[in-house]
Amino acid sequence: MKVKPILDHILILPLEENEKTSGGIYIPESAKEKPQKGKVIEVGPGKFEHGNLIKPGVKKNDVVIFKKWGGEEITVEGKIYKLVKEEDILAIVEGK
Repeated sequence: MKVKPILDHILILPLEENEKTSGGIYIPESAKEKPQKGKVIEVGPGKFEHGNLIKPGVKKNDVVIFKKWGGEEITVEGKIYKLVKEEDILAIVEGK
């Protein structure tokens, strides 16, 4: 099944953070926070403002940081994704 977002919605695959601290201590599942970084899988066409289509500022395969409580969590073929509006994306991660 393929999910194609509409308007200014963006489908993100959250990226898991390291399971241990820099000091080597493993973090249990119950103490982990939800990921706020993810890879853009699909991008909607944009939104209309004053009759003009404004295209999103992110593209497929960008790694982004999104709001912790933004968007909706959806499951597609056993994988958990976030479906967020462009305004819920805070930054694009560049480089490593």
